[in-house]
Amino acid sequence: MLAGCGGDDSGGADTGGGDSGGGGGETDAASDINVGVAYDVGGRGDQSFNDSAAAGLDQAVEEFGIEVTEAEAGAQDDEPAREERLRLLAENGSNPVIAVGFVYGESLAVVAPEFPDTNFALIDSSGATGDNITNLLFAEEQGSFLVGVIAALKSQAANVGFVGGVQVPLIEKFEAGFVAGVAAVSPDITVQTQYLTQPPNFDGFADPALGKTAADGMYQNGADVVYHAAGGSGGGVFEAASEAGAFAIGVDSDQAMTADPAVADVIISSMLKNLDVAVFDFLSSFVDGNVESGEVIFDLANDGVGYSTTGGQIDDIVEQVDGFKQQIIDGDITVPTTP
Repeated sequence: MLAGCGGDDSGGADTGGGDSGGGGGETDAASDINVGVAYDVGGRGDQSFNDSAAAGLDQAVEEFGIEVTEAEAGAQDDEPAREERLRLLAENGSNPVIAVGFVYGESLAVVAPEFPDTNFALIDSSGATGDNITNLLFAEEQGSFLVGVIAALKSQAANVGFVGGVQVPLIEKFEAGFVAGVAAVSPDITVQTQYLTQPPNFDGFADPALGKTAADGMYQNGADVVYHAAGGSGGGVFEAASEAGAFAIGVDSDQAMTADPAVADVIISSMLKNLDVAVFDFLSSFVDGNVESGEVIFDLANDGVGYSTTGGQIDDIVEQVDGFKQQIIDGDITVPTTP
């Protein structure tokens, strides 16, 4: 399903679709740009991954007056469904087209060559490359290391947990960083880990009941802080934390700001994966006519990832956490990307 939305008719600078391969050609004004967005499972409103991307999109709408066409994903989508979603956006005139999530890697590799004059951005994957593809990538392991430090410093039980949505290499980066951060504080802290589903089942990113069940088990087994990298399923983790009188750590967005207010007080921090920064930067470069293909990395050094302090519950340890952050930026700590 495609849904149109977007900016006003306010002008903008002349723009091209990029100068490195696919280009889309000159456009009269930014208001003539129609951005196509193919969301990942959970879509806009997941209070996490997709919403972070949508925030950058909304900023571009406000600042540039661009138009937007949005397409939602289904949890049971197969490759043909993803290909058709991308193809329909491009056929309907969207340029650029943003594929939100690694699940679009294979499908974009098929579709992008069919539209050489359309620019594509692929978030979280290098599974598709080409002159008209920009790969927006993140050092999730670095941000996860920092919330691992937070979990370890805040745990009174020396027992913490990690809930992953789907066991794929991308989410394993979150686990690897988190476990390393915990160990950097104390190797004696227990880390429980659980994935909600295995591919090709991606329900683990959009099933709060599954998230709640997994977190319930961890809290019952002694954990007092659980970090999730499970998209929309994280809401269930927060519910479990609230019922257990324990803590949780969110992901992607500052979830103490976006979660149900009834459970927001259990969220002591969130690993910020600033998709909004990446999406806005990409769209800014498109408006300016200087899109570049290939990988663009967002990490601690350029504020592509980080951690939140909303609620003040980690104010007493910020100095320690920032000390680890600087060591990573300086290269004194190399964070693993695999468990």
